[in-house]
Amino acid sequence: MSPSPSPASAPPPPGGPGLRARKKDETRRNLRDAASRLFAERGFAQTTVADIVAEANVSERTFFRYFDGKEALLLPDGLELFARIEEAFLARPRDETPLQSACGALNDVVDHFAASTLTALAHPLGEVREQARAGMSRQFAEFEERFAELIRERLPADAPDADLEAAVTANCALSAARAVLRTLRNRRQAGLAVEPQLVLSRAFGMLSTIGSPAS
Repeated sequence: MSPSPSPASAPPPPGGPGLRARKKDETRRNLRDAASRLFAERGFAQTTVADIVAEANVSERTFFRYFDGKEALLLPDGLELFARIEEAFLARPRDETPLQSACGALNDVVDHFAASTLTALAHPLGEVREQARAGMSRQFAEFEERFAELIRERLPADAPDADLEAAVTANCALSAARAVLRTLRNRRQAGLAVEPQLVLSRAFGMLSTIGSPAS
């Protein structure tokens, strides 16, 4: 009798969990992208769930499997964005200062930062609900704690006030990122062209010179 094939050699069943998860991620991304485009083009109040599902080519029933309403689409990818920042930070050279690594990590994910629906709040959406802005603030605050932990792990164990240095560094880097969002929003409202990558890089350049002697 010939031996039966081992489980390792058997092909994965079609439509297994991996494929289902990928399809869910793709649908979620498509909805985010569609909403971001429409919010930018029409404004938040003028965009309906029906508009979003038509743009994404899915049903409203599918939409509500992923999101409670269109407000949820304003900040859906914040956690994904922060995960990318954490990954980029861990990959930074160990000989950098904590501030260099923190700012470098944010610069490393600038393309995703610019595409993130967090930047929907940089568009002139005066009608955005306060709960959405509060949600963004909560996400930043929670990630700031995590960012400070990662920075603390890079400092020498016997460094004086290491916890304070880590907290200040995380706060400064993320505050600069928030300042960039506000600046992008204000410039768009004034009808000016904006370049998220350039503005972010300049903000971190300014941050690195704070406290330096004037040339």
